This record gives sequence, structure tokens and C-alpha cells, in this order.
Amino acid sequence: MQTRIVAAQFPRTHDPRTRSFQTRYPELRVTDQDREQVVEHVKAAFADGRIDKFEMDERLHRAMTAVTHADLVPIMEELYGAGRPKLDPAVPPPPRYGYQRRVAPKDAGDRVGGAAAHLLTLCGLIVIGPLIMLLTAGRTSPYIRKHAMESLNFHLTVLGASIVLPFTVVGLVLIPFMWILGFVLAMVGGVAALADGEFRYPLTLRLIK
Repeated sequence: MQTRIVAAQFPRTHDPRTRSFQTRYPELRVTDQDREQVVEHVKAAFADGRIDKFEMDERLHRAMTAVTHADLVPIMEELYGAGRPKLDPAVPPPPRYGYQRRVAPKDAGDRVGGAAAHLLTLCGLIVIGPLIMLLTAGRTSPYIRKHAMESLNFHLTVLGASIVLPFTVVGLVLIPFMWILGFVLAMVGGVAALADGEFRYPLTLRLIK
């Protein structure tokens, strides 16, 4: 089970167990699901008029780039006050490795954005396309961010291999097949994103996380 941000309501009284939990496990890495829940709180605060557009963008950026729970808790405290608990102490902390819940798109726009992160590479934007999606729509959508990072890492791997392989005996022969495979996999990734699915490129060095 995973540590989760309480999304529905906050208890009126402070629970000392929650304070202990927050200070004891601040180094735990967050999941995409954790980031997505905080993003929803930030958007709700903007819709209620409690924060302005600049404050929303700044908090969304912090939420989407958070690494540990210590990065997410201050955002929730800014929205609701430091005296209210943000994490559910009844749920044990998540393992550092293993299965994590997949990130689902919020609407059709997320699916199109996720697909664009893959399909823009077919237009010649080999690395630039996924990078643009990561730095724009990926800042507010965990679904687009996940697909953009996967596409970016794969095409960085292909680009790096294209530079290194010519120095090997069979490298020049393999490069055309590698690029053809890359185009095919990009199309498969785009279709998977449109179909509300996940896609992982094979033989990929995932340098961007």
C-alpha cells in the first residue's frame, strides 16, 4: 500500500501521530499518484480564488518536480495551514521499489498531449518534441509528463547510440534498422497514449526522471 495525500477532508483537530509521521518519513520518494493529488489541490485552490495564477503556476511546478514527501508537504501547508495533517498515518509508507499505480489521464487533452510526446518525433523533432511537451503541458499533467519522459529518454538513447555505433564494426549497418525501429515504436507509443495506456520503450537508458 502507498502513502497517500488526504484528498477528501482534513480533521479539525491535530493528530500527533500525523506530526510524527511527517517528521519521521520526509525522505520517502513520492509517486506520480502523490504528485497528481497535490496538483488537484492546487487547481482547486485557484478555482476557489485562494491563490492567483502566478501562485498556481509556481506551486504546480514544485509539485511536478517533487522528489520526496518533504517537497510536497510545504505546498499543502501553504494551501491549508501548517496545523492540519496532510498525510494519512494509518497507511504504511510505500516501498522504494516495486509496482506503483499507473497514472491515468484526466481528459482527452491529456491523451492527445501524451500521444504528441511520441508522435512529434516522427516530424523530425527527435528530442525537441518530447522535451517541449515535458516542459509545457507536462508541468501540470502527470500523464503527459510520464509519456514525455519515456519518449525523451528513448530518443536520447537512440541519438547517443547513433553517435557511438559508427566507431564499431557493425555500427553503420545497425543504425538504419535502429531508426526504423524507433519510428515504429514512436507510433506504438502514440497509439498507447491515445488509448489511455502505458508504454515503455525497450533498451532505453532512462536518464531523465
